[in-house]
Amino acid sequence: FAAIVDDERLSAEEMDERRRQNIAYEYLCHLEEAKRWMEVCLDEELPPTTELEEGLRNGVYLAKLAKFFAPNVVSDKKIYDVEQSRYKRSGLHFRHTDNTVQWLRAMESIGLPKIFYPETTDVYDRKNIPRMIYCIHALSLYLFKLGLAPQIQDLLGKVDFTEEEISNMRKELEKYGIQMPSFSKIGGILASELSVDEAALHAAVIAINEAVEKGIAEQTIATLRNPNAMLLNVDEELAQDYQNELFDAKRKKESNARLKNGTISDEERDVYEELLTQAEIQGNINKINKLIAVDNINTAIRNCDPSKTLVALMKPEAQLPVVHSFAAAVYQTELFNLQQQNAVNYLAHDELYIAVEMLSAVVLLNQTLENKDILMIKNHLRDPCIGFNNLEEENLQRYADTLLSIKSEASSQGQDYLSWNDIQNCIDMVNMQIQEENERIIAIGHINEAVDQGDPEKTLEALLLPTARLQDVRPVNARHYQDVLHHAKAQKCKESQDESALLWLDEIQRGINDSNNNINEAAVLAVGISMINKSLEKGDSQPILMILQSTFGLRVIPECAEAYFRNLSEAKNMKTTEGSSESPWIKLVMKAMYDYYYNVETEEGTCVAPKGVLPKTSWLTGEEIQNIAGQVTADYNREQLWLANENLIVGLQARARGFLVRRNYQERKAYLQNQEPSAIKIQAFWKGFKQRKSYVDRLKVLQGNIAAIVKIQSWVKMWLARRAYRKRLQYFKDHNDQIVKIQAFLRANKAREDYRTLIGAENPPLTVLRKFAYLLDQSDLDFQEELEVTRLREEVVTKIRSNQQLEKDLNLMDIKIGLLVKNRITLQDVVLHSKKLNKKSKSQLEEMVMVDKQGIKGLSKERRKKLEAYQHLFYLLQTNPTYLAKLIFQMPQNKSTKFMDTVIFTLYNYASNQREEYLLLKLFKTALEEEITSKVDQIQDIVTGNPTVIKMVVSFNRGARGQNTLRQLLAPVVKEIMEDKSLIINTSPVDVYKSWVNQLEMQTGEA
Repeated sequence: FAAIVDDERLSAEEMDERRRQNIAYEYLCHLEEAKRWMEVCLDEELPPTTELEEGLRNGVYLAKLAKFFAPNVVSDKKIYDVEQSRYKRSGLHFRHTDNTVQWLRAMESIGLPKIFYPETTDVYDRKNIPRMIYCIHALSLYLFKLGLAPQIQDLLGKVDFTEEEISNMRKELEKYGIQMPSFSKIGGILASELSVDEAALHAAVIAINEAVEKGIAEQTIATLRNPNAMLLNVDEELAQDYQNELFDAKRKKESNARLKNGTISDEERDVYEELLTQAEIQGNINKINKLIAVDNINTAIRNCDPSKTLVALMKPEAQLPVVHSFAAAVYQTELFNLQQQNAVNYLAHDELYIAVEMLSAVVLLNQTLENKDILMIKNHLRDPCIGFNNLEEENLQRYADTLLSIKSEASSQGQDYLSWNDIQNCIDMVNMQIQEENERIIAIGHINEAVDQGDPEKTLEALLLPTARLQDVRPVNARHYQDVLHHAKAQKCKESQDESALLWLDEIQRGINDSNNNINEAAVLAVGISMINKSLEKGDSQPILMILQSTFGLRVIPECAEAYFRNLSEAKNMKTTEGSSESPWIKLVMKAMYDYYYNVETEEGTCVAPKGVLPKTSWLTGEEIQNIAGQVTADYNREQLWLANENLIVGLQARARGFLVRRNYQERKAYLQNQEPSAIKIQAFWKGFKQRKSYVDRLKVLQGNIAAIVKIQSWVKMWLARRAYRKRLQYFKDHNDQIVKIQAFLRANKAREDYRTLIGAENPPLTVLRKFAYLLDQSDLDFQEELEVTRLREEVVTKIRSNQQLEKDLNLMDIKIGLLVKNRITLQDVVLHSKKLNKKSKSQLEEMVMVDKQGIKGLSKERRKKLEAYQHLFYLLQTNPTYLAKLIFQMPQNKSTKFMDTVIFTLYNYASNQREEYLLLKLFKTALEEEITSKVDQIQDIVTGNPTVIKMVVSFNRGARGQNTLRQLLAPVVKEIMEDKSLIINTSPVDVYKSWVNQLEMQTGEA
C-alpha cells in the first residue's frame, strides 16, 4: 500500500479516511499471510485473498488444517463435504458448522489458549471473520513453537492490492462494525497466557534477545538454558547454530517492525514487535534441532547401520511420524535406495517425512497380511499416508485376497516383506484384471445382442472381438454358431424363467466348441454316406464293412458282410427312381435340429442351404444306414443267442406259461377282493336278520314272565347290597381299636393346632375363637353397654333425618319470608306454614315415641317376621350395589338428590363405620360404571357433562356436618372401650350364661 505518512497537510476527514484505508490494507495483508501459511500446511491452493473470507465460512479448509496438526482428533471421515461439492452446488448448509467445531476441538487438544478462539457464528454467519484470521495467526505462532508447522510470514508492505480491493474491504469492515484485533500483540498475549510467572518469563525472553544481539554464542546458550524461559530441547552443542538462526530471525522481525511504525501509534505498540517472543525462540530452536536431526539420519542411512538409523528416526527432534522398531531393516533398505536416487545424495525433512510415513504404513500393512485380518487390510489400504495410486473402494476385497496370496507365495520363497512397489503392482494388476473382466462383460453383451438379432454375420463379428478372448472361432461356421447359441439362450431363459437371461463366457465358449464338433462329425459322416452309396451303386461290397466300422463307429460282424451289403442294396434300390437327375448335395441333420449340406462332387460342406438346389433323395441317409446295419447285427446276434441258449429258452417258455396261469388266478382273486364290500354287506344283512329274529323270540319269552324276572332281580340286588354292607361292617369291627385311636389322635391334634393358633396368632380366625369363646368372661355390664350403643346408634340416625327435614323446612320458610317482603304472598300464608312447621315437629316427636312402642320392633310375631324381611332386604341392597346403581338412573333427575338423602344415605347409616363406608364407596363405584356405560359416548362427555354420581359424592360430603360433633362426643368413649383389652363384650345369652356358670364354679369350687 502507498506510504500513509507524507509531508502534505491533510484535513481531519482525509486523515480519518487514510486511517480506515490503512486498516483495510493491513487486514488484507494478514489475510494474505494466513492464506500462504495455510497453503504451505495443506499443500493445497486456497481461494484468492479477496475471496478467502467467503471460502473459509464452510469450515472445510479449517477442518483440513485441524487434520494437519491434530490427525488423532480430526480425520477425513469427520470433515463434512470434504470435496465441497455440496457447497458449490447449493451453498452453505448448517452441517458445515461441524467443520468449524472440529477445528476448535483440535486447537483445544493441543492446548492453544481459548482467548484466541472465535465463535462458530463468527465464521458461519460472518459476524467476525477478522477474529478467525486473528486466531489463525495465533495458531501459526503456537504451532511454530511446538515445531508442528512453519512460521507465518510478515507481508505488511510487501504485497500490493488495488484501490478497489482496499475500498471494498474497508466497506465490508464498516458494514459489520468489527473492531480489528491487534495482530502485533499475539506474541505477548500468547506468552502471558502460557506462562506461570509472567515477569520471570518476560525478563528471560528479553535477556535472550539481548544475548542474541551481542552475537556471543556462549551467552546466548546460557540464557536459553534459563528455566524461567521455559524452552525445550536446547542442545549446548548447537549453540552457534542457535545464535545464527535467532539473529537472522530478530533482524527480519526488526525490519518488518520498522515498516509498521509509521502506521501504528505509540499506545498500540508492543515490546514484542521488535523482540523475539518465547514462541518464536522455541520455534527457531525446534527448526535447528530438526535440521541437525535430519543430518544425523542421512549419516546413519549412509553408514548402512539399521539400528542407528532407527534410533535417529525415533528422536523427537526429527519431528517424523511413528517408526516401528521391528522393521529397522526395512527403513534402512528403502531409505538408502531413496537416498542413492537423490541427486545430492541427501534426503530433506519433507522427503524423509513422506518416506517414513509411507514406510510405516507399508510395514503395518505387511504385519496385517501376516495376521490375515481382511478388515484391517482394507483399512490400511485406505490409509492416505500410504499413498497408493488407482485405489478403488469397490475393489478392496479383491486387493486384499490377491495380496494375501502374493504374501503367502513370497513367504514360501523366503521373502518376508512386500515393498510399496510390490503392493502397487498388485493393485494395478487387480485393476487390469477387473478392467478386462468389465470389457469381457461388455463383449458378452454384444454377443447376446447379436444372437437375439439372428444375424450370423453380426454374431461372428461379436465372437471375434478381442476383448471376448474366445477360442477356435471359425468364420465358415457362423450360421451354425448363430443357431446353437440362439437355442442355448432360449433353453436358459426357459429353465430360469427369465426372459432377460444372458449367455456367459463359458456358455458361449461351450456353444462354439459344440458347434465345431458338430460340423466335424457331420463332415466325417457325410464322407461315409457318400462312400457307401457310391459303393452300392458300383456293386462293390468290399469297403462297406470298413466304412461302417470306421466312419459310423458301429460294432459290425465280419460274418454279416454280405448281409450288410444285401440289405443296404435293397434299401437303396427301393429309393432309386429311373430317369431322374439329382443335385450333388446331400442333407444331414445334426443333433436332430441343425441342417448340414455336403457336396459329394466337390466334397465341401456348409450349414447354409444352397439356393435352388434340392438334396438327393435316392441315396441312403446316415440314419438309414445305421438302422439297417444295426438291424442286421441284431438279427445275427439274436440267432446266435437262440442257438446258444435253447435249453434256457425252453425253461423260459415254461415259466412264461406258468406266469400266465398265475396271472389269471390273481385276476380272479383280485376280482373277489374288489367285490368284498358287497359280500360283507350280504353276510351282514343275513346275520342281522337272524339276530333280530332271535331277539324277537327272546323278547316274547321275557314279556310272558315279567313277574318272575322282577322277583329274581330284587333278590339278587338285595343279596349284593347285604353282602357289601356286611363286608364293610365286619371290616370296621375288625379294626375298631385302630379307628378309635385315629379319631382320638385327629381330635387331639386339631385341638392342639387350634390352641396354638389362638395363643400364637396375632389375628386368630373366627372358627378358632368360637371354640374357645366359652372360656371368656362376660358380665351384665357388657350386655347393657351393647344395648345402649345400639339404642344410641338408632337415635343418631333418627335425629339426622329429623334435622335434615327441619333444614329443608327452614329453607322453605326463608323463601316465604323473602316473598312476603316482596309482597308476593300474604302474611297468613307465612303464619300458616310456621304453624304447620311447629305442628309437624310435635307430631314427629309423638310419632317417634309411638314408633318406639308400636314399630316393627314390637314383640308380636308378625312384626318380628317383617323386621327380619326388612333386614334381609337391606343386607342385599347394601352388599349388592347393582340394584341401587340402576335405580338411581331410572328416577327423574330432580328427584335423585332427594332419593339419595332420604333412602340411600339412611340405608348405609351415613357411613358411620368402616363397613358401611366401604359399602357406600362400592355403591359409588358401581353407579359411576353404570353412568359411563349408559351415558358417555365420547371422552369429551366426561369433561363437559354433569355426572350424577359426582353430585352424589359432593352431596354426601357436604351433608356430613353433624358427624364432627358426634365424633367429638363419642370418639373418647369408643376409644376407651377399644383400648381396654380386659373388657369382654358378648351379648349372646348362651355365652353370657356359660361365662356366668364358669365364674360361679371358679368362685365356689363346686360344679
